[in-house]
Amino acid sequence: MTRALRIHETGGPDVLRWESMDVPPPAPGEVGIRHTVCGLNYIDTYHRTGLYPLPLPATLGMEAAGVVEAIGDGVEEFEVGDRVCYGAGPPGAYAERRNLAADRVIALPDDIADVQAAGMMLKGMTAQYLILRTYPVQSGDTVLWHAAAGGVGLIACQWLSHLGATVIGTVGSASKAELARAHGCDHPIVYTRENVVDRVREITGGRGVPVVFDSVGKDTFEASLDCLRPRGMLVSFGNASGPVPPFNPGLLAQKGSLYFTRPTLMTYVAERDEHVATAHELFDVVRQGAVRIEVQQTYPLRDAAQAHRDLEARKTTGSTVLLV
Repeated sequence: MTRALRIHETGGPDVLRWESMDVPPPAPGEVGIRHTVCGLNYIDTYHRTGLYPLPLPATLGMEAAGVVEAIGDGVEEFEVGDRVCYGAGPPGAYAERRNLAADRVIALPDDIADVQAAGMMLKGMTAQYLILRTYPVQSGDTVLWHAAAGGVGLIACQWLSHLGATVIGTVGSASKAELARAHGCDHPIVYTRENVVDRVREITGGRGVPVVFDSVGKDTFEASLDCLRPRGMLVSFGNASGPVPPFNPGLLAQKGSLYFTRPTLMTYVAERDEHVATAHELFDVVRQGAVRIEVQQTYPLRDAAQAHRDLEARKTTGSTVLLV
């Protein structure tokens, strides 16, 4: 028997239940993992509320670090005792143990700590595919990143700075502005007291930016479009304020022949070679010191409900992990 946080219905944080469950031996192609640290991500709240539906009952959580305890038939890449991590799901990380397809697992280098890995795999690989593949940012570009003091935001601001980009970032408070600035955000905008569109236009000399990376969704959609220069791209990769409402594609033409895309990490790491390359590129920038992974909050795994409350209330910054 192992213990896990599961949901039997969708709803608020109180639907999370700490309960015992059986974990069978790993099936062919799987590894059995004993978790040490699990990551907390906004997608966990989408699964919990039913915005992204899961078959119920379900164990939440998309990323974790731990140790291989068992090997299914046909697995050759890993051995019992290997330190491993993952960040692209499928859900099931909020547990002491789980089985996972071996092709979803990444070997954890000796110089990357478990806490660090659990705080960066999903967020860091998300930053990688967004800024290097969805819109390949070039040195000299000026970009807008919403929620710059969040988990993905702090990693992305550093990585963008490393690439030679100028980073404009939105944040909710003066303290978050200072945190974002300390992690590579050149122009933090406190959206609670400044007009985001006006400030972006001011910073860019009226031109707008070539790309906006937006994980907020409904509340920032129109402003994001208005911050773009002609033929700019809005990369919508989250729904922290709710999903973007339906809109007439003619709006993109009206505002300057704009591009709109809604990518997901899972598509970008669906193939094993892409998955491994994405993770290794993340490991490389962390090893170089170009990107620092700073876990700002920790909670016991069984207290994940409180972690969800704090995340949704925007009380957290950077990465948050759940200690098993």
